[in-house]
Amino acid sequence: MASLSEFHMLSVLAQEMNMRKAAERLFVSQPALSQRLQNIEKEWGSRLFVRSQKGLSLTPAGEMVIKFVNEVVIAEEKVKESIQSLNTEVYGTLKIAVASIVGQNWLPQVLKKFVNTYPQAKISLITGWSSEILRSLYDDDVHIGIIRGTPDWKGVKIPLFKDSLYLVDTEIKDTNQILETDRPFIQFKSDSNYYQEIQDWWLRKFKTPPKRTIVVDQIETCKQMTLNGIGYAILPAITLTGMEKNIFISPLEDENEQPISRDTWLLGYESAFELKQVQAFVELIKQHIAEEQK
Repeated sequence: MASLSEFHMLSVLAQEMNMRKAAERLFVSQPALSQRLQNIEKEWGSRLFVRSQKGLSLTPAGEMVIKFVNEVVIAEEKVKESIQSLNTEVYGTLKIAVASIVGQNWLPQVLKKFVNTYPQAKISLITGWSSEILRSLYDDDVHIGIIRGTPDWKGVKIPLFKDSLYLVDTEIKDTNQILETDRPFIQFKSDSNYYQEIQDWWLRKFKTPPKRTIVVDQIETCKQMTLNGIGYAILPAITLTGMEKNIFISPLEDENEQPISRDTWLLGYESAFELKQVQAFVELIKQHIAEEQK
């Protein structure tokens, strides 16, 4: 049976599907890597990869072996993390999945503190829509997730912060002026939860859809187009630094004239919060939020 080091080698080969790139990642020569692969294939009694000028491709036997290899590698990492959690120092990899808007605008300050405070720990970061973050948690790909909106989550839920939604424009000073303009409403793609909040507010206030819309794929693109006077947008406070020039910001209000805001939550399974790197990260987040509120 192959050793754990050979399992890691097979995992890298399956990720790269290229002998040269895999050899570079493994810090070995291509001939040495090729010889090790041949020996492993003899042990399994079957070819695992087909070589060609375009790279590597998995054989049916290879797909089965790689699936098994990846399961072993993941299990090994979890065992190591559990062992390291017994120590007083913070080691191991902190696996986080974060809503893109939080990862771009809020999280970097927290990660900087974490890296400086715990230099022995590593960070694996995934960003995406909140629905994708939840999927990563359900699939056990990450330790903790940070999402926007109200989560349907049965594990640990820690509220982080709220931020209000604002109408942002270089010309429109108040939401009541929207129906008087022909300027386009710039929207960014997001999960259905965010869209629903905006649509509910819009239809409640105006009873009619926007005259013109521009849809972009990223919130930062939406913000930059707005700041450059192309149209108006509805943006959460987390994206606004207060340093923006020559723009008007008007808060969105609900039917009770209360500000409409978005919640941000930290989620995870109970077992993840037993890991020291997770405990340290959560504590740093709480400290960071407390400092922001001063």
